[in-house]
Parts: sequence; C-alpha cells; structure tokens
Amino acid sequence: MTFYWVVLAIAFLWILILTYQFFKLKNHYNTLISGVNKRTLEGVLTGIVKDLQDAKKNIANLSTRYDTMEKDSLLHIQKIGLLRFNPFKDTGGDQSFIVALLDAKDTGVVITALYSRSGTRWYAKKVVSGKGADHNLSDDEKEALKLAQK
Repeated sequence: MTFYWVVLAIAFLWILILTYQFFKLKNHYNTLISGVNKRTLEGVLTGIVKDLQDAKKNIANLSTRYDTMEKDSLLHIQKIGLLRFNPFKDTGGDQSFIVALLDAKDTGVVITALYSRSGTRWYAKKVVSGKGADHNLSDDEKEALKLAQK
C-alpha cells in the first residue's frame, strides 16, 4: 500500500509540473500573438515575415542613400592647410597667409593673400590631384598643400 501512495504522490507532482509548464507556455504564446488581429500562430508568422520584408527594403534604400552620400562627400572640402608668413622685409609680423582647401582627392584651390604697406593682394590657384593645374605653385603654396594633406 505504501508503494501505491508513493506512485500517487509522484504522479501528482508530475501533474503539477506539467500544469506549470503549460501555463508558462500559454502565457508566452499569448505574448507572441498580442496585437495581432487573427489570434493564430499563422497570423503572427505572416506578420513577422511582412515586417522582415519591409526591413529588407528599408535597408536596401538606406544602403543606396549611403552610397550616394559617400560619393558626394568626396567632393566636399575635407583638408585645410594654413600657412602664415612674411614675404616682405618692410612689414612687421606674419600678416600674409596661404590657405589650401582640398577635397578627398587633393583637388581644390590655394588662396594666397600677400600683405604689404600699400595693400593686400589676393591670388587663387586651382589644384588638381595635389598639383597646380593652370599655374605653378610657389614653395610656400606647396608647403600649405602638404599641411592640408597631413
């Protein structure tokens, strides 16, 4: 008779464990299908597949936009070099300067401002691939380019 009670106790304990697992699984299932019109697993899976397809389309769109922005950013000024100097002995201080403005491919412009007592003169030279395109660059302008390229 004792054996009968032990088997009955084990069966009762097993039923309690299975009941707990069942309610835990049911709560998880209800959490999964919350917010879905059709309260079936098929409806939930269809919604997940649709969301996944939308996400893939959005990622493809963002990738295209990123590629376009990356190509455009190569043309923006990314490198700046500034060199101050005194080209004339009769003026005090380094009031003259050269600014090199370059994009990612070292193409841009070099602007030189020469200050003298009679006035300031401005010069601009086109730069392509790190070299003067239409005019030769002075040593100071080449140094400003090197500063920009660092």
